[in-house]
Amino acid sequence: AAETLKADREVVLAAVQQDGVALQYAAETLNADREIVLAAVQQVGFALQYAAETLKADREVVLVAVQQEGNALEYASETLKADREIVLMAVQQDSVALGYAAETLKADREVVMAAVHQNGYALRYLRTQLRADVEVVLAAVKAGGRGALKHASRELQDDSFLHSALRQRQAVQ
Repeated sequence: AAETLKADREVVLAAVQQDGVALQYAAETLNADREIVLAAVQQVGFALQYAAETLKADREVVLVAVQQEGNALEYASETLKADREIVLMAVQQDSVALGYAAETLKADREVVMAAVHQNGYALRYLRTQLRADVEVVLAAVKAGGRGALKHASRELQDDSFLHSALRQRQAVQ
């Protein structure tokens, strides 16, 4: 009886509308049903992990998922992990998503700034040259406090300008 319910489109649709993670229990054919998967990721972005590969490569499905939970980017196709708009949306929702982005986007200044503004600790996912960029590191420190500085380049960790900016930030708080 349970197998019949897992393959019943209406039952599965109702279930994922209540809890997107219910997608993991659906019959394989329904994990490839676009309407069901969209309903699931609208509820819980991480439900993307249970979608069929074709839907992990569907731009709209992935966009909806990362709007819910930026880290859902982990389950997107490699092509969509290199899609600037999707990655930008993901890091604005959760900076940790930068860790799942394509390498080229980890060097994209706008994407990087969005990530460090969301959470200064995103600095740890950046390429070396961006960890040495004063503007990027300053934005990270403003968002994440002194602790974010440990992910900056060695030179900037010792930079008196940054330490002065930190003191000013703490004085304002």
